[in-house]
Amino acid sequence: MKELKRSRVNDLLKKDCRDLIGKEINVKGWVRTKRGNKNVAFIALNDGSIIHNIQVVVDVPAFQNEELLRNVTTGSCISVNGQLVESKGKGQQVEILASEITLYGTADPEKYPLQKKGHTLEFLREIAHLRPRTNTFGAIFRLRHALSFAIHKYFNDNGFYYLHSPIITGSDAEGAGAMFRVTTLDFKSPPMDEGGNIDYSKDFFGKETNLTVSGQLEGELGALALSNIYTFGPTFRAENSNTARHLAEFWMIEPEMAFFDIHDNMDLAEDFLKYLIGYIMEHCEDDLLFLEKMYDKELMSRLKLIVNSKFERLTYTEAIDILVDSGQQFEFPVKWGVDLQSEHERYLVEKHFEKPVILTDYPRDIKAFYMKQNDDGKTVRAMDVLFPRIGEIIGGSQREEDYDRLLSRIKEMGIHIEDVWWYLETRKFGTAPHSGFGLGFERLMLFVSGMGNIRDVIPFPRTPQNAEF
Repeated sequence: MKELKRSRVNDLLKKDCRDLIGKEINVKGWVRTKRGNKNVAFIALNDGSIIHNIQVVVDVPAFQNEELLRNVTTGSCISVNGQLVESKGKGQQVEILASEITLYGTADPEKYPLQKKGHTLEFLREIAHLRPRTNTFGAIFRLRHALSFAIHKYFNDNGFYYLHSPIITGSDAEGAGAMFRVTTLDFKSPPMDEGGNIDYSKDFFGKETNLTVSGQLEGELGALALSNIYTFGPTFRAENSNTARHLAEFWMIEPEMAFFDIHDNMDLAEDFLKYLIGYIMEHCEDDLLFLEKMYDKELMSRLKLIVNSKFERLTYTEAIDILVDSGQQFEFPVKWGVDLQSEHERYLVEKHFEKPVILTDYPRDIKAFYMKQNDDGKTVRAMDVLFPRIGEIIGGSQREEDYDRLLSRIKEMGIHIEDVWWYLETRKFGTAPHSGFGLGFERLMLFVSGMGNIRDVIPFPRTPQNAEF
């Protein structure tokens, strides 16, 4: 086969590729469909660079290798040399008249799981090693890449530094959930101390360690030196939950900013979310339109709502008053002091204000130890950003920078000081006002993709009893 530089399908289907018409090119990819008759074959080829396929036309009588052509079936991988020409059919501007085909890998039509269309998302989760080849998951994973890039670009362009917080940690952040233990001890016969407990001093790290649930506490250390940092990495929670909104392994974006108060924090969160959604609307239109057509008819209008709205800001207390006076029958009753449920958050966003909402000043008893306490003695400077369809998408706060107040709160909540001594010391040596927030990447992916299950927005979902792929 003649050696030609490979062209990506994405580049060939762009409107500015007309200068390649009439030239000999090479494409490589996986066959989505093959149809035709004894005179002509039409192969839909996709290489993952775009949701659309490029059509390869084969003059069957002129093709030298009939056996090879018979083995070009759905799922097989091929390389094609041919002339790029204007398409005679509808739906595409150009197509390829094949002169040579190399078959890299066959796919037995009797066994290939994606031979037919219309598979359920539940079925595709069972073949996570192959589902990226479908239109749906090709779109999802291109969106995931674009959002990841936009996150790094936003923070870089705004003077933030990317801090790599540890995956193995000796702290549990805010007690945010059950943790996965990291150990090299023999689980059949672990060393025991005099009290009959496992002696973790004999473990690899000399103490009990776990997979992280958050990079926030370490992120604060970076912010109190570099001013503005962000973390973006995997986090883990060992909750035995099989809901459509829970994963055991997921990714978190957590910026921390020195000299930011709660208002600066809200401004950043709103600007950040608008930027991310604006970025994918500009760069991922084809994938978004496909997902809108297939899964969520209101996807694009909802994305535009975020970009074009000024987020409503109000206190938790004001929100409770609105919910109590609404006359709405909620599954979970509403009163001051309760943690808001998704149904409450969505009522505020979707029915009352009809736009995104930022709530502040939550009761201190339902929030973490590190949040700055207000002078009323009842509330803290917490901040939650609420979106339609999702509810809470960002949670954050101004952090408590006063050593004595932080120490008092730690003791009040029964947290062992020896586990957070290093965190306390930052308030002893050059403390400063600072704030931050956390954005669950998969929760954002749910919103921008219109998908209904969090297992469908991450390549290899980790859930109870599921770590096969």
